[in-house]
Amino acid sequence: MIDYEPFWDTLEKSEDNWYTLVHKHEINPATLHRLKHNLPISTVTIDLFCNILKCNVEDILKHTPDNI
Repeated sequence: MIDYEPFWDTLEKSEDNWYTLVHKHEINPATLHRLKHNLPISTVTIDLFCNILKCNVEDILKHTPDNI
Protein backbone atom coordinates (compact mmCIF):
# COMPACT_ATOMS: atom_id res chain seq x y z
CA MET A 1 0.00 0.00 0.00
CA ILE A 2 1.15 3.53 -0.74
CA ASP A 3 0.67 5.97 2.12
CA TYR A 4 0.94 9.72 1.63
CA GLU A 5 1.29 10.62 5.29
CA PRO A 6 4.87 11.86 4.70
CA PHE A 7 3.45 14.40 2.22
CA TRP A 8 1.36 16.07 4.92
CA ASP A 9 4.32 16.20 7.32
CA THR A 10 6.52 17.68 4.58
CA LEU A 11 3.84 20.19 3.63
CA GLU A 12 3.47 21.28 7.26
CA LYS A 13 7.22 21.94 7.50
CA SER A 14 7.29 23.89 4.24
CA GLU A 15 6.31 27.46 3.47
CA ASP A 16 3.33 26.17 1.47
CA ASN A 17 -0.09 24.91 2.50
CA TRP A 18 -3.26 23.58 0.85
CA TYR A 19 -4.23 27.11 -0.25
CA THR A 20 -0.89 27.96 -1.87
CA LEU A 21 -0.71 24.59 -3.60
CA VAL A 22 -4.10 25.24 -5.21
CA HIS A 23 -3.84 28.96 -5.92
CA LYS A 24 -0.12 29.65 -6.37
CA HIS A 25 1.04 26.33 -7.85
CA GLU A 26 -2.28 25.52 -9.57
CA ILE A 27 -2.60 22.04 -8.08
CA ASN A 28 -6.05 20.61 -8.67
CA PRO A 29 -7.91 20.23 -5.33
CA ALA A 30 -8.95 16.75 -6.49
CA THR A 31 -5.27 15.76 -6.40
CA LEU A 32 -4.99 16.84 -2.77
CA HIS A 33 -8.20 14.91 -2.05
CA ARG A 34 -6.60 11.82 -3.59
CA LEU A 35 -3.53 12.27 -1.36
CA LYS A 36 -5.71 12.70 1.72
CA HIS A 37 -7.45 9.41 0.98
CA ASN A 38 -4.33 7.49 -0.15
CA LEU A 39 -5.65 7.10 -3.69
CA PRO A 40 -3.27 6.69 -6.64
CA ILE A 41 -1.57 9.70 -8.21
CA SER A 42 0.84 9.80 -11.13
CA THR A 43 4.61 9.87 -10.90
CA VAL A 44 4.45 13.18 -12.79
CA THR A 45 2.44 14.61 -9.89
CA ILE A 46 4.87 13.18 -7.35
CA ASP A 47 7.72 14.83 -9.27
CA LEU A 48 5.80 18.11 -9.27
CA PHE A 49 5.34 17.97 -5.49
CA CYS A 50 9.02 17.14 -4.99
CA ASN A 51 9.94 20.23 -7.00
CA ILE A 52 7.45 22.51 -5.25
CA LEU A 53 8.36 21.32 -1.75
CA LYS A 54 12.06 20.85 -2.55
CA CYS A 55 12.10 17.33 -1.17
CA ASN A 56 12.65 13.69 -2.13
CA VAL A 57 10.12 11.01 -3.03
CA GLU A 58 10.33 9.47 0.43
CA ASP A 59 9.17 12.83 1.81
CA ILE A 60 5.96 12.42 -0.21
CA LEU A 61 5.05 8.75 0.20
CA LYS A 62 5.94 5.51 1.87
CA HIS A 63 5.28 1.94 0.84
CA THR A 64 3.91 -0.70 3.18
CA PRO A 65 3.75 -4.27 1.83
CA ASP A 66 0.25 -5.71 1.40
CA ASN A 67 -0.63 -8.94 3.16
CA ILE A 68 -0.69 -11.15 0.08
